[in-house]
Amino acid sequence: MEKKDIKSLTMTELRAEMEGMGEKTFRAAQLYEWMHRKLARSFDEMTNLPLAMREKCGESYIYTALRILTVQESAVDGTKKYLFALADGNMVESVWMRYKHGNSVCISSQVGCRMGCRFCASTLNGLVRNLTPAEMLDQIYAITLDTGERVSNVVVMGSGEPLDNYENLLRFLTLLTDENGLHISQRNVTVSTCGLVPQMRELAEEKLQITLALSLHAPTDEKRRTLMPVADRYSLEELMETCAYYFEQTGRRITFEYSLVRDVNDTKQDAETLAALIRGLNCHVNLIPVNPVREREYVQSERRAVEAFAALLQKRGVNATVRRELGRDIDGACGQLRRRFLED
Repeated sequence: MEKKDIKSLTMTELRAEMEGMGEKTFRAAQLYEWMHRKLARSFDEMTNLPLAMREKCGESYIYTALRILTVQESAVDGTKKYLFALADGNMVESVWMRYKHGNSVCISSQVGCRMGCRFCASTLNGLVRNLTPAEMLDQIYAITLDTGERVSNVVVMGSGEPLDNYENLLRFLTLLTDENGLHISQRNVTVSTCGLVPQMRELAEEKLQITLALSLHAPTDEKRRTLMPVADRYSLEELMETCAYYFEQTGRRITFEYSLVRDVNDTKQDAETLAALIRGLNCHVNLIPVNPVREREYVQSERRAVEAFAALLQKRGVNATVRRELGRDIDGACGQLRRRFLED
């Protein structure tokens, strides 16, 4: 029989497991605290649990604890890029960023990605597999232990398409925001998607208070299809309707992620078309000078073009900011560090 991943279980499920093992149900609360508050790396650390019970748990369950393979720290802004080893030999990466309002961690949701976005390193080797809820959580836990600092914001925007790993993502969000664990506010969690319409609508109906960030990157279907294969499946009209539905269901404004690529999507006309496309939506546009990826030909827009693009959107009444660039000197873009290790 396949072992259950104990760190992916909710408190209710954990109580049922303890009862099934013949243990008192209060042991579930102790286990949960060790895993999700004290961030224990193994059953051996759980010193207020009987040895026999710890041994039984070790035999009965998988205990996820990611191993840090390498950490790169930016000499410019202190951002840290982590490469983690998973139990099966695969690797994922995460980024720790320090802001005035608190520390933020950007985590991966899959090993690789099958979405094929042309400017992203994560997708170059395709999708290997989904991450479990525990593997998503433990990126945050391992970084918290390594830095010794609390994480207050979580962004699911690393390697992978989170909504392509939908059920595991929902369970991860439940565990992350649970008052018995790290208890990170839903409002401090952002989930990114390249635009999987059915899952976006499903997520809207969960009525969570997280921020949904849509990777838009182009103001027309024709241009978006050259950058993102997902645009062949879902039109911008469908996407805008779904974004309006998301706001209607949750009351949470949408964030549009827009990577600016020189001479591809950064002209005055692109800005005008984008403003017209999203007019009337309760949204915010996050402009991102694209992170150059060695295997791709895309080049970052000039600073002047970025500022002109932002100014035009604002003039048209669109809330837009240019994302502060962090980790540029440490393989900051999604998938770059893992890919370099795979090639070595």
